[in-house]
Amino acid sequence: MIHKYTLNGFRIVLDTHSGAVHLFDEAPYDLLDYLTDCVPAQMPEAAREALTPKYGTQKLEEAYAELLELQEAGQLFSADDYQQFADMMQDAPIKSMCLNIAHDCNLRCAYCFAAQGDFGKGRMLMPFSVAKAAIDFLIRESGTRHNLEVDFFGGEPLMNFDVVKQTVLYARSIEKQHNKNFRFTITTNGLLLDDDKIQFINQEMSNCVLSLDGRKEVNDRLRVCADGKTGSYDLIVPKYQKLVRERSKDKDYYVRGTFTKYNLDFVKDVLHMDALGFDQISIEPVVSDPQLSYSIQEEDLPAVFAEYEHLAQEIITRTKAGKCFNFFHFMIDLNQGPCAIKRLRGCSCGNEYVAVTPEGEIYPCHQFVGDDQWIMGNVLDGTYDRAMKNRFAHANIYAKETCQNCWAKFYCSGGCNANNQHYEGDILKPHKIACDLEKKRLECAIMIQAALSE
Repeated sequence: MIHKYTLNGFRIVLDTHSGAVHLFDEAPYDLLDYLTDCVPAQMPEAAREALTPKYGTQKLEEAYAELLELQEAGQLFSADDYQQFADMMQDAPIKSMCLNIAHDCNLRCAYCFAAQGDFGKGRMLMPFSVAKAAIDFLIRESGTRHNLEVDFFGGEPLMNFDVVKQTVLYARSIEKQHNKNFRFTITTNGLLLDDDKIQFINQEMSNCVLSLDGRKEVNDRLRVCADGKTGSYDLIVPKYQKLVRERSKDKDYYVRGTFTKYNLDFVKDVLHMDALGFDQISIEPVVSDPQLSYSIQEEDLPAVFAEYEHLAQEIITRTKAGKCFNFFHFMIDLNQGPCAIKRLRGCSCGNEYVAVTPEGEIYPCHQFVGDDQWIMGNVLDGTYDRAMKNRFAHANIYAKETCQNCWAKFYCSGGCNANNQHYEGDILKPHKIACDLEKKRLECAIMIQAALSE
């Protein structure tokens, strides 16, 4: 299986199963149109007749020999060595947990998947007793894993910051006796940041996700305070800048934005965030209910694709000038890449990753929270649905029919299970718009590496 495309003057060919990426001249690139699943020993007559007038016999034969050589090296039309592992994938010890420390928020973002903070369950804060039980659950269910991850999430976790601190201190106090090492992350809208919180976050959080949609007018259109009127941009940007400025280089952060139909020129928002001093940036599309006026839909994709290409070109130009930022969705490793299990199963929600609510309920991930059919148990009473865990363990690309013959399958790993469920009604049925967006981002990411390797 191969994928061929042209972008920014490059003729790019990806061999799906080996992961090999090739930059071809015109002749071998055109020859691929006459090949289906292999490079036969002899050039197909149809290819010879069609392309000899354009390239001449010698050049065409040399191009065909190049294709044969790549196939023999296992870098073109390579066999699928991954499917054999699909049936071996069992449930695994948990390694990461999302703690919904606050089902409340001081913003009322229109596009919020969490029903503006309460996940449709009523506003509440997680008591320390629940957070403590969740940490104990994670340690117990992590088996022999040493490195564990906990993400403080909401709603807005800073609304319950005392419990955040208590939870971190509790985990730190017992990690050595259990041979564990905790890595903490917090996702915040920034409104409640102050010097003390910034100091604690920069000391204890290995990663920090800062929500900002870009330009003031874009951010303040949908990211408004609880009064439904006041924009958040002026209140949060100086705090973010202080946090990032004081953050040590060995700790991660990124500024995460959201773009909608209202700002299909989202490259301006990415560049604005860069100008503010943020060099770790993510911006993602809203692809929710088509009834929502701002949701990205099928008809918007050509404009979005063009904007991704624009962003890719900006990154190339800035990188060559030595002053670029990292864009989360263009960061791929074409040399090593993720392990086989990661390629087949993606984020491991419901299996190696779970979310816990303020009432102690366990869900496959934070995006399933609020939908009772996906409750896996409760950290307070010891219940845990291992059959559901096993179901998610087997939710890999070979269980997803539309993924099996997709050239991008080892990069997206079947997409987000929660999005699949919300928009297609089945965790095993990938959401088409999300798939199309991922493929375009991947094409751009490969092209960027091609351009920077020149």
